[in-house]
Amino acid sequence: MVDYRSYVVFVLLFVVNVTMMFAQNTDSVSTCASKTNTSCEECLKNVTCLWCESSGGCVEYPVRKILPPNSLCPLPQARWGVCWVNFQALIITMSVVGGVILISLCVCFYRCCCSCGNSKRDGKLEERMEHQADMRKMKHEERKAEMRNRHDDIRKKYGLMKDDAYTRFENN
Repeated sequence: MVDYRSYVVFVLLFVVNVTMMFAQNTDSVSTCASKTNTSCEECLKNVTCLWCESSGGCVEYPVRKILPPNSLCPLPQARWGVCWVNFQALIITMSVVGGVILISLCVCFYRCCCSCGNSKRDGKLEERMEHQADMRKMKHEERKAEMRNRHDDIRKKYGLMKDDAYTRFENN
């Protein structure tokens, strides 16, 4: 069996929330209009308001548009959020900060991708260096053996060949 009471309560709460939202919206328009010819600080206490420095008017910020139209207030004269920064400077600053963040992310992403590719190259480079070190060691051992043979030949030629150290003890 379906409990209709919970649905009714839900619908009532939804209707109350929607009406409160619209009531706040109309209140903000009247609040913004009532703050005209006051100070910028008074106007900007409400975040939905925009202060126009040239006309001294407090108007509702046009939420449906990204930038307020020039007919409402020119950008260098518009204040939103804080009174000491005009809207044009705010837009330029936010664009620069956003661009720097975007470029930083791209650089980090590029470095991450390149470091992954470098690890493969580093592995090949390490392998090649190990191979070269092994080749040098092998050539060194070959030269050492050749020198030993040459020295032994010279010792034999002049009778200086040392016999095994234990053969001396066996002869006595």
